[in-house]
Amino acid sequence: MKRTVIFISMLLICGVVTAQDMYQNRPSAEHPFGKPHPDAPKEIMDYTPLIGISDCQSVSRVNQTEWADTVSLEWHWKYITDGWGVQDETFKADGAHSGSIRQYNADSTQWYVTYYASATPTPRLSTWTGAPRDGGDIVLYNPQKAPNGFDGFFKIVFSDITNEGFNWEGAWVDPAETINYPTWRIFCKKRVE
Repeated sequence: MKRTVIFISMLLICGVVTAQDMYQNRPSAEHPFGKPHPDAPKEIMDYTPLIGISDCQSVSRVNQTEWADTVSLEWHWKYITDGWGVQDETFKADGAHSGSIRQYNADSTQWYVTYYASATPTPRLSTWTGAPRDGGDIVLYNPQKAPNGFDGFFKIVFSDITNEGFNWEGAWVDPAETINYPTWRIFCKKRVE
């Protein structure tokens, strides 16, 4: 291992191998959103229709009977870590921003998605988990108690996924999913570049 590191370091110092040569799947002028690594698990393709920029309308719940005004947002998606992961970022018209880093673990056959937001910086990021996409929706869960203390999950569903757009919904669900209480919805159209 030590010899390999020394060899690669020498190649970089001599200018024989550039970072672009080593990491050909990261975002570049030719591929502004990166591309999936050919050796990555096939599940990296689950998010392919979302890669790029989408123009979206976001609406969240104010209380049990009312929804807030719609907020416009841009949702940017790209491959990261040389095509082994996916990152997304939202840029909202109300000045709030958020994003996620998505990594697939072949050993557990699960997606791990960490979420961060400008309005609520936290010392430890929340993580959602979910199975690979099976031709339809992408579904992710994060344990979350209801305001009344009942156990449950915050469930995220990407639906109606096409190359032209997608829908997103966040909802609290009980463990049996007999209760589904949506709190946030986003409707996206892929930007034509």
